[in-house]
Amino acid sequence: MTTRRRFLQFSGAALATPALPRFASAQQKWPVRPIRAIVPFSAGSTIDVIGRIVLEPLSAALGQPIVVDNRGGAGGSIGTALVAKAEPDGHTLLIHASAHSAAPAVYPNLAYDPAHDLSGVVIFGTVPNVTVISPAKGIKTLKELVEAAKKGSFTFASAGVGSATHWAAERLRLAAGFNAVHVPFRGGPEALTDVATGRVDFMSIGISSGLPFIRSGRLIPLAVSTLKRSSALPDVPTTIEAGYPGSDYTFWNGMLVPAKTPRAIVQRLHAEMQKVLRQPSVVEKLKVQGVDALPLTPAEFDAMVAKEVKNNIALVKALGLKFN
Repeated sequence: MTTRRRFLQFSGAALATPALPRFASAQQKWPVRPIRAIVPFSAGSTIDVIGRIVLEPLSAALGQPIVVDNRGGAGGSIGTALVAKAEPDGHTLLIHASAHSAAPAVYPNLAYDPAHDLSGVVIFGTVPNVTVISPAKGIKTLKELVEAAKKGSFTFASAGVGSATHWAAERLRLAAGFNAVHVPFRGGPEALTDVATGRVDFMSIGISSGLPFIRSGRLIPLAVSTLKRSSALPDVPTTIEAGYPGSDYTFWNGMLVPAKTPRAIVQRLHAEMQKVLRQPSVVEKLKVQGVDALPLTPAEFDAMVAKEVKNNIALVKALGLKFN
């Protein structure tokens, strides 16, 4: 075969090969290096525990290490700002919770816009909050806590201003009609420790973080903030059962990325996470943490965040809450 004929055959074969779409090519090449997953709360917090459960199998599915980077502070807004400003190439993830959509109501000068600078990938599920108190306080029911708080000066801890733990306690306080001084910490574990020792009176914390303290007897569970009782604490009443309508607050947890991340990468992440969330071992681990499934598409996730941002801002204005 002549050189010219071989060239023509090669050229024809090349022309017959369809060109790959740009995003499909980008998706095939991703990820090309280790992925950084920022958790904007301290290690051991509810979202940190849940995030680590799902990230390990996701790492195996993607064939790249996923390094968890805890960046706590300011109700999760410090770590979130890092992701909002990160290169939108799929190598930086945000593992966050309901505090994400509460931040604009608490921090009017945020360095990012939760509804526009970040995009939702997947919801891992929802987690009930449980109101806890030290046995040393001599309080055994939520009603006793409310009555004591109305008579004296009480304090409540949170994982930070604007965190889900802060929001849950504020909802309870307002619904029950008592005052209490907010004591914010950099994360849930630190806050729980001070509540267990009695230095702070009570706290509303995600069940996954509170269970070890409850099971060891260091904290007493008074009520869960869900509409129905939690399977993790079936003998503990809801705050509504305790007599305080409007006190329910269940927070979500999930994964987000910088808003300009290619949709092909977002869709692949979503698809891989759906597989992870169906793995029996993951289902069981999340169940132990009190997580209930909440399947949403990335678009539905974004719509939920946008709606929550507006509702939280309106709620703070209506109630006249002031945050320092």
